Amino acid sequence: MRSTCVTCILTFMVSFLAVGQKLTDRDIAIKITPYKNVNVYLANYFGTGKNFADTAWLDGKSEGHFKSKRKLTPGMYFVVSPQNRILFEFLLDSLQHFNISADTAKLNNVTITGSAENDLFNRYVTGVAIIAQQIEATKLLQSNAKTRVDRDNVQALQVALAKKLQHYKDSVVYKNPTSLTALLIVAGKQPELPMGTVVKTKSDTIRAVQYLEKHYWDNVPFNDDRLLYTPFFEAKIDAYYSLYTSHTADSVIKNLQYMLLYARTGKEMYPYLLTKFTNRYLNPEYTGQNKVFLYLFNEFFMKGDTTILDARSKKIVFDRAYQLMANQVGDPAPSLAMTDVSGKAVSLYSTVAPYTMLIFWDPSCEHCKQEIPYIDSIYRTRWKALGIKIFSVNINSALTKDMLQFAKDKKLDPGWILTYQTDGQAKAIADKGQLNYPQLYDIYQTPTLYLLDAQKHIMAKHLSIEQFEALMKVKNALK
Repeated sequence: MRSTCVTCILTFMVSFLAVGQKLTDRDIAIKITPYKNVNVYLANYFGTGKNFADTAWLDGKSEGHFKSKRKLTPGMYFVVSPQNRILFEFLLDSLQHFNISADTAKLNNVTITGSAENDLFNRYVTGVAIIAQQIEATKLLQSNAKTRVDRDNVQALQVALAKKLQHYKDSVVYKNPTSLTALLIVAGKQPELPMGTVVKTKSDTIRAVQYLEKHYWDNVPFNDDRLLYTPFFEAKIDAYYSLYTSHTADSVIKNLQYMLLYARTGKEMYPYLLTKFTNRYLNPEYTGQNKVFLYLFNEFFMKGDTTILDARSKKIVFDRAYQLMANQVGDPAPSLAMTDVSGKAVSLYSTVAPYTMLIFWDPSCEHCKQEIPYIDSIYRTRWKALGIKIFSVNINSALTKDMLQFAKDKKLDPGWILTYQTDGQAKAIADKGQLNYPQLYDIYQTPTLYLLDAQKHIMAKHLSIEQFEALMKVKNALK
């Protein structure tokens, strides 16, 4: 569901923006020898993908034009051969009249004339390469160092060259602040700890991680659409939320809020980021991050930012939000009116216990056949003594007899409350237009487990059995 949603939203968004752009002039004259009487293609990076942007017919002189009355969004573009092979990259800024000359036998020596942006970028690349070669040469000096003084001198040289490289990059940005080259330098910079930082203790590590998180996006303008048209921006975002940001929902929300509010004035950037984060946290990787999705839903989609969604995507987002709203950690568990194996009506809230383990399972599920006896063994040896009661719901009501037979065969503890929902109970809920328990409890796999406190507030959900066991050990130790 996640990947499908990404595709349908982004396709809609990009198409919409292309139609709405102001008509302007673009003419990139191109010559690629030895190609003759064939098409070559202009393409660009976009997020994690690559998109074709234009086609040029190369005539008998190997010459053609990428020409249109519509400008392309500036960014990093590349030319693709008739065999769909990337030939070379170049930068496209707002001035889209220049010439490219290339030879497929010498693709490391492409000539671009009439483009100040590409002149600047090529000078920058050359300057960086020269200093990088000097840094590489110090490795040989280091390996040949005989004395401590020699090693100290080499280390001092390496530090000086690293400063020289950074100073060179900073000077390019300072002298050309609005250039695409400057944007690539700023956005591509990886955070580094201040020179001399010592990381030995746990406290040192925490401070170091906090520093990197704080400075990861220094000077990066999130409202600049050109960032989307680079091969690294998407990966940089993913690395940030995977490696540099705490996975707690509140930390993620704080960073998302900053990025999205900054990106508001970006015509392509804002809908792209909102779409990306919505899909990332629609079914999050870490427990508790459903709160992030609900934040996006309440702060953006519920306030009118739904124009980026087609009808199908909108339904996915809204349905998911309504499901999650009913079962957040700390909230009261939705009521459950079930029928037990004796045919009596039984309610979740009528179950009196300091803790209730709520289990949704299916007697025909192979995974359940393994997990339920394992849960029962833990219940008998540890959980029962802590006052936990197990309220189990067979989600496959047609297999009530199978549930009973399974409980008998596996000798489940008599303390298990075995329940199911009758057709009549399900119809009564549907007739009232209310959500049924699979939606309220977000049951997308079996078994699904919830831990409730004495007041039936949700303490934890969707954890592994081992994680629930660890949680109960902590709770017992705190008594």
